[in-house]
Amino acid sequence: MADTIVVAGGGTGGHLYPGISIAQEIETRRPGVEIVFAGAGTSLERTILAPHGYRLIAIRSGGVVGKSLTGRIRGIGRAMAGFAQSIRTLMRKRPRVVIGVGGYASGPLVLAAVMLRVPSLIHEQNYYPGLTNRLLAPWVRRVAVSFEETRRYFGGRGVVTGNPIRAEFRQAKRKARGDTFNVLIFGGSQGAKAINGAVVEALPHLKEQRPALRFLHGTGAADHGRVAAAYQAAGFEAQVLPYITDILRAYEWADLVLARAGAGSVSEIAVCGKASILVPLPTSAHDHQRYNARKFAEAGASLLMEESSLTGEALAQALLRLRSDPGRVSAMERSALLLARPDAAVRIVDMVAEMQAW
Repeated sequence: MADTIVVAGGGTGGHLYPGISIAQEIETRRPGVEIVFAGAGTSLERTILAPHGYRLIAIRSGGVVGKSLTGRIRGIGRAMAGFAQSIRTLMRKRPRVVIGVGGYASGPLVLAAVMLRVPSLIHEQNYYPGLTNRLLAPWVRRVAVSFEETRRYFGGRGVVTGNPIRAEFRQAKRKARGDTFNVLIFGGSQGAKAINGAVVEALPHLKEQRPALRFLHGTGAADHGRVAAAYQAAGFEAQVLPYITDILRAYEWADLVLARAGAGSVSEIAVCGKASILVPLPTSAHDHQRYNARKFAEAGASLLMEESSLTGEALAQALLRLRSDPGRVSAMERSALLLARPDAAVRIVDMVAEMQAW
């Protein structure tokens, strides 16, 4: 019977993709190991995991942050049911190690691993850790973090590994400056309505630079028609997609990235060496996206624009300033690369090995 390792977490690509990167690194070292993901069981999780061939176990879970009293009670009830389900799952699978990568589903399963004395490790992708990982950190054997500053939220615990990214991003090609200024825009798998709206409002302010600007814009399905029509009406050369499937090629094409500040996005931006404008999602749990964006802005890698002040005119002015200052864009690219940790998955799997998981 093959050794089994459980990667717990998910719910979003920002949690799943680091887990996939860790799983792939484990497989290179331990051919034949069985890697099982435990998540919420959503269609998004299954869509992301399917091409990689990983099995998904659905664990009941629920959040409490930002919920009403009724919502918190329901979330606690689901977490309790998920804990009992996790105990049964771990007793059946008998994994060598459990790796928590964040998200609601990681809480019940990693806690069950602690109770059953299964070696466990958690990884925190964001600058400011989520509630689940803050609660689990004192009990797990090892803690990995993406940023040095995050360790203080864990009482000084944690090894700085960076945020694991998919292996192909480590070979991202550097783009030479060209005659056009290529802008990549996206807001996650569902898009970002606020960013989409600001771009639409910015187009009239950019008309003088129309020949020099190119856009690749992932809008989300709900906003695709409106945004595509705006580019066409304004006469800009733009590829407008509901979802950008080949995001690596998109990064390689871009001179500038306009995006939210989720952990996965900023990690990819860093390792690809891209200048960026980051617009934190104001409703992100514990405002973690603002912490991520602030870290990049303070390092000189990004401009931070708050959604509350994200007007079309302000966005247009920021784009034009960067378009006219290639030296600054190059400096932002160098700063982004200094924040990159392309070996994050290797570091985390080293920690797994040190726990004598195999």
